[in-house]
Amino acid sequence: MTRIEILYLLPYLGSLTITAGVMLYTWRHRRAPGAVAFTGYAFGQLVWILAFIFELLSPDLGSKLLWDRVQWLALLIIVIVLPVFVAQYTEQRYRNPGTLIWISLIVPVLFAILLLTNNLHELIYRNPYMFGELPFRELGYSISPMVDIFAIYAYGITLWGFMLLIRRFMHTHSLYRVQVAYITLGLLIPVVGTMLSLANIPYAPQRDGMPFTAAIGNLIIAWAMIRFRIFEIVPIGRDKVFEDMVDPVVVIDNHDIVLDVNRSMLKLLDRQAADVIGQSAKVIFDEFPIPIKLYSQVSYARAETSFEFRGKTVFYEMTIWPLLNSRKQITGRVYISHDITELKKLERKLRVLNLDLENRVRERTKDLAESYDTTLEGWAKALELRDKETEGHSRRVTESTLKLARALDLPEEDLVHIRRGAILHDIGKMAIPDDILRKSGTLSEDETAIIQKHPEIAYNMLERIPYLHKALEIPYCHHERWDGSGYPRGLKGRKIPLAARIFAVTDVWDALCSNRPYNQQWPKDKAIAYMVEHAGKHFDPRIVNVFLKLVEQGEISATIEVEV
Repeated sequence: MTRIEILYLLPYLGSLTITAGVMLYTWRHRRAPGAVAFTGYAFGQLVWILAFIFELLSPDLGSKLLWDRVQWLALLIIVIVLPVFVAQYTEQRYRNPGTLIWISLIVPVLFAILLLTNNLHELIYRNPYMFGELPFRELGYSISPMVDIFAIYAYGITLWGFMLLIRRFMHTHSLYRVQVAYITLGLLIPVVGTMLSLANIPYAPQRDGMPFTAAIGNLIIAWAMIRFRIFEIVPIGRDKVFEDMVDPVVVIDNHDIVLDVNRSMLKLLDRQAADVIGQSAKVIFDEFPIPIKLYSQVSYARAETSFEFRGKTVFYEMTIWPLLNSRKQITGRVYISHDITELKKLERKLRVLNLDLENRVRERTKDLAESYDTTLEGWAKALELRDKETEGHSRRVTESTLKLARALDLPEEDLVHIRRGAILHDIGKMAIPDDILRKSGTLSEDETAIIQKHPEIAYNMLERIPYLHKALEIPYCHHERWDGSGYPRGLKGRKIPLAARIFAVTDVWDALCSNRPYNQQWPKDKAIAYMVEHAGKHFDPRIVNVFLKLVEQGEISATIEVEV
């Protein structure tokens, strides 16, 4: 190959290199909408330029016709994939896309068949010949009607694609408008080049300027790919993320690049779209009050935040939604920040109202509880008026029982019921006849049997009162014994309710340490010995141990004076 031939081919080789670079770049971003189709477009141009070079280098007519057919096939690829790319990039939707694709393939397929079978009918190449001199001879032939038909089809479908791009240009974000403008210009220049060639208008120093127009168009698109991140920043979800949404919205891809942002978010950022889109989200939202940068790796999340904005406290709830491709893979995330300031104000008002209501309920409950307790104390007082020898017993034994229950670490809510049960422990005696209840001498067996019915009488009196259900354990079971010898049911051990086991200890202690008409107060040592002796028989041993510690500490008195 001579020096002149090499110099003649250098511009074509440069065009080939540029086209190959564009094709590889778009293939690397093939997951973006339209990128695969554009890769096919660049591949068709690459094959066309390569076949054109081989046609120049071919010395005979047959070889030139072969490589010219390859150029036509490459042009068919371009015509097929170009509208697909435009439809995908502009997010054009059709009801039956499959049917449209098959219809659009009819003319290219028929032309390819005619091209490959030209030797049988010569409907494409008519009277082919070679002409011209150095550095390369040229291929010439007569243009047939079939070529004209295909040209009309190709220019028609290309015009349709440009119309979609123009419509997208008129109804898209400013950054995407620049993208569309450069893509349209890059695609338009080769088309204009083919039109000039068909019209035999020279526009390049070489014999055929179409490779140069392809190179210029690809240079424009390549520069736009780098400057405006075409196929990295694409109009993802523009039909879903409305520009006029009140809620601030931002779209970020898997590489942490801001793909889209609406006016509300730009207002919060106090920036222009060109300063945000295409930049790193970690940089843009580094000091942003809404915690977007904390949720760059999640598929879905909700978060709340508050911050000062123009002298007011603003509350936002941020929702993160994933963007999925056709393979259900996450390609990015949509961050929607909803202003919930008014909702928070309403919540605060509701909390104030609820707190006020709770205070009222608490006060009312306290009043009711005091009323209940006053009623219970009245019942106990009425019983003491009938049984003078136990006067003050209910009050004293209630206080001792509560001290013992606290020492056993019982919760405060249980103490409420224990207190009521202690007050009412002998309420069943209200039904015992006076001649038995006030008898100063020894009771007969029948009288003893009647007295021992007072726990069951208490149960029957109180069981239908809901707020006394738990308190019933003491009136009903305080005469049960640890060894099972007690009454009315002969319960044994831990089957006896804990409250009744606690009360049994303080009840007996009060009886031992009180001066009564028929019983003198026991000395402290004797009373303690009695409690120790009956631990495991009458009383729960663990409770007796805790009780005696309280006695030693002076928490519970061992000397009780009763006026007679």
